Amino acid sequence: MALKQISSNKCFGGLQKVFEHDSVELKCKMKFAIYLPPKAETGKCPALYWLSGGCSIKGEDETWDFGTGAGFYVDATEDPWKTNYRMCSYVTEELPQLINTNFPVDPKRMSIFGHSMGGHGALICALKNPGKYKSVSAFAPICNPVLCPWGKKAFSGYLGTDQSKWEAYDATHLVKSYPDTQLDILIDQGKDDQFLSDGQLLPDNFIAACTEKKIPVVFRLQEGYDHSYYFIATFITDHIRHHAKYLNA
Repeated sequence: MALKQISSNKCFGGLQKVFEHDSVELKCKMKFAIYLPPKAETGKCPALYWLSGGCSIKGEDETWDFGTGAGFYVDATEDPWKTNYRMCSYVTEELPQLINTNFPVDPKRMSIFGHSMGGHGALICALKNPGKYKSVSAFAPICNPVLCPWGKKAFSGYLGTDQSKWEAYDATHLVKSYPDTQLDILIDQGKDDQFLSDGQLLPDNFIAACTEKKIPVVFRLQEGYDHSYYFIATFITDHIRHHAKYLNA
């Protein structure tokens, strides 16, 4: 699969690059950014995936919480979304294969994290694929979408009205059937996050499910922080260190 380089910039001694390709899963052009540290010049590196989402479909840009940028990392089953909105398969299958083929990456050392809907995406990708990722973390993830307004709106549109199908993309439900406890989860949540108080994120439900299943989760409620990139920037180093521990990086 041909990759087209869009940009390349020196960064922290390595290279930050952006590539474009024609996606088989999404049937559109996709861009991804990749940072190649200095070590990539001499050997294989682990891969840490950070999640975020579009395609020109009628209606996808009408609201900010559905459609472009809000694909919820599902493989849609409903028209008109099902042809292009297959982000779960893209993130867990097509993209890693592309990265492993074209860059000096060790395919056995892979972890994933994300923010908000991307945090939801990171959690479900890890929980739906036991053993695929060495670790997972999230900033302010949507933890129980089947019970929150964002999730109900998205899932009914992408997956239809049968709510039993929604549970396959809900971290709180997926963790209940996770086959072992070998997954260390780190979650940071801003205490002043308006979406937390609005009942969109529901981390307590996820933590309760993890505790019942004896899956280790570190949940840090950060005083005074909101849902923004300032919050992410403050704690991103902790998350990278969390993953490096499991990736032997």
